[in-house]
Amino acid sequence: MKRFALVFLIPFSLMLASCGAQQGKAELDYEQSKQMMIDVLKTDEGKKALMEILADDKAKQHLVIESEVVKTTISESLVSKEGQEMWQKLFADPKFLDNFLTAIAKEQEKMLKHLMNDAEFQKKMLELMQNPEMEEQTLKVLTSQKFKEHLEKSIIETIENPIFQTKILKATEKQDEEKSDEENKKQEDGGQGQEQGGGGQ
Repeated sequence: MKRFALVFLIPFSLMLASCGAQQGKAELDYEQSKQMMIDVLKTDEGKKALMEILADDKAKQHLVIESEVVKTTISESLVSKEGQEMWQKLFADPKFLDNFLTAIAKEQEKMLKHLMNDAEFQKKMLELMQNPEMEEQTLKVLTSQKFKEHLEKSIIETIENPIFQTKILKATEKQDEEKSDEENKKQEDGGQGQEQGGGGQ
């Protein structure tokens, strides 16, 4: 029951914030609503509830936020000092991070594809990658033990993936067939050459 209440507390608090801005009669003002949302998300139960929301397909469909007031509330909460501390703690939780990335993966892919075709974005990315500080930071990340462990884990997961194994098997079979065809062709060409040589005698 407690978990159920937490799952609906976040959207409910957002709804209250929206109504308060639009009608001026909400019991909770803007700051109280924002602080309540932050306090809830800092708790283990709050994080768990948010992860369940992000992982639930039906919840994704129903939690479509259209109000500009609510969007502004969330945006300002994210950039505030309390909001930044909250998200740092949330993203430090591996389970939350995994669910969060899974939930936004498709949208992220669409956004990246769109940005990669944008000339201004390409220019900015090139400038960023050529920045000495960025190069140094990237090198540190690539040579860190944590990245090596992550890379090793990703490689193992890829190798053990049935789809990847099937693709490798098909590629190997294709190479074997091509090699066999080449050898057969060489033998046929060699046999024809011997026959022609014998006929000339």
